[in-house]
Amino acid sequence: MDDELISELLSDADERMAKSVEATRTEFGTIRTGRASPQLLDRIEVDAYGAPTPLKQLASISATEARLLTITPFDKSTIKSIEKAILESDVGLTPSNDGKLIRLTIPELTEERRKALVKVLHKIAEEHGRVAVRNIRRLVMHDLRELKKEGELGSDDEHRAETELQKLTDARIAEIDALLAGKEEEILQV
Repeated sequence: MDDELISELLSDADERMAKSVEATRTEFGTIRTGRASPQLLDRIEVDAYGAPTPLKQLASISATEARLLTITPFDKSTIKSIEKAILESDVGLTPSNDGKLIRLTIPELTEERRKALVKVLHKIAEEHGRVAVRNIRRLVMHDLRELKKEGELGSDDEHRAETELQKLTDARIAEIDALLAGKEEEILQV
């Protein structure tokens, strides 16, 4: 019974940690590397119709050239709000609006901008990745202690489960660090 319960808790924790790693990978995709990619704008929320709305729900975004993104709003009345949201975001791009669509020219990355993007990457890795994985570990540790308190788990079993949980946590954090290193290298490449 104990082993079954422990393996269920650990596999659930591993699954949730894997989702956190995947979410971090997705967030990293929103950081630009000097090439136009619609994912650059995934994190932008536009104040439209009285509520914050993801940009991709308000417009179609396409990379028409290597260094150009075009944003075509579904509703032309939202164009000013979209432009404002892009300017206020941390993407560092200046939109040009012709009344029908918005063009974003992606400039060459300067050394200073590259370093700023690396700082943003580290913040994402910490806040979205490592913290989420540690929170999952903390919750599972709490569950293990509760099971021990209720007498459903012995001390040895609890200790063994905590050791396994720590191994899972370390592996997922190493995965996040590897993603971070790869993306950092991509950005710092001239």
